[in-house]
Amino acid sequence: MAQPLQYLSQAQVDKFYRDGYLVVPGFLSHDQTSTLLLRSKELLDEFTLEDHPLTKFTTSDKNHVGDDYFLNSGDKIRYFLDEDAVDSSGKLTKDKAKAVNKIGHALHELDPVFRNVTLENDRLRALVRDLRFHHDPVALQSMVIFKQSQTGGAVPEHNDSTFLYTSPPSALGFWIALEKCTPTNGALSFLPGSHLTTPITKRFIRLPGGGTGFEQLAAPPPPSSDTSEKTRQTASEEGKYVLEACEPGDLVLIHGSVLHKSERNTSAHTRFAYTFHMIDSPPYAEHDEKNWLQPTEAMPFSRILDVPNGNTLSTPVY
Repeated sequence: MAQPLQYLSQAQVDKFYRDGYLVVPGFLSHDQTSTLLLRSKELLDEFTLEDHPLTKFTTSDKNHVGDDYFLNSGDKIRYFLDEDAVDSSGKLTKDKAKAVNKIGHALHELDPVFRNVTLENDRLRALVRDLRFHHDPVALQSMVIFKQSQTGGAVPEHNDSTFLYTSPPSALGFWIALEKCTPTNGALSFLPGSHLTTPITKRFIRLPGGGTGFEQLAAPPPPSSDTSEKTRQTASEEGKYVLEACEPGDLVLIHGSVLHKSERNTSAHTRFAYTFHMIDSPPYAEHDEKNWLQPTEAMPFSRILDVPNGNTLSTPVY
């Protein structure tokens, strides 16, 4: 017998599995959201260039971060800069607080404010039980993403399982708006249903010789019975992306295979967000040594549920 829902409605669960994402309004209270935003700004103020390698962050296939500062950030709180924040001579092109693209990747472990809403959040645990996306989920990374006014760059179409790969794919994103997200300041856009037609064709890995790169998957796990590249391209070319404006405290659940993106911030307002990801744990999914993000003996991936879900909801084929 299915367990009664504790936080989500059945309509919300159905919408997530149909569209590949779900906006949950008011997931965090006003006070919780304000506290996260204040702490994010404090972290920006604490940023120092002393001993910083001026590491940039990009989601494109080219010029991706590959140094130790990035690869060893899974158990630390580190700062990553916008692509255009550093000139050819290695100097910042803007104020340091406006040069930061994101802070990651262990905020949920090391910072009490972020830990409280991630690993110590009964509402989150209830949502995870209701969604039944994972058997025994673990949190593996967290970030504050800063899309600065006028300068915050666009993030191209992508899916999260490419960057946080497991076998089978099990990534699930939790994206929380810390400020109002609008069409002009870089709100997220999604291609509804693309998780059903978009196979994971490559994965982001640590290269044997050092650095990072993309490895093609010979036989990508199909998320549905129709996984042709033509179907994926047709859906994208038809321009069916849906922009999801959000209020502070709104949560967006993001299936690891759904295509999503955000445009450049052309407004006078910043768009700060807190995001973290979960994957399933063995024996339900394998997170191997090729992944750029690795747990450490001192900081293994933290489990979310005290008692694993007895069963999960398979992604249906529409």
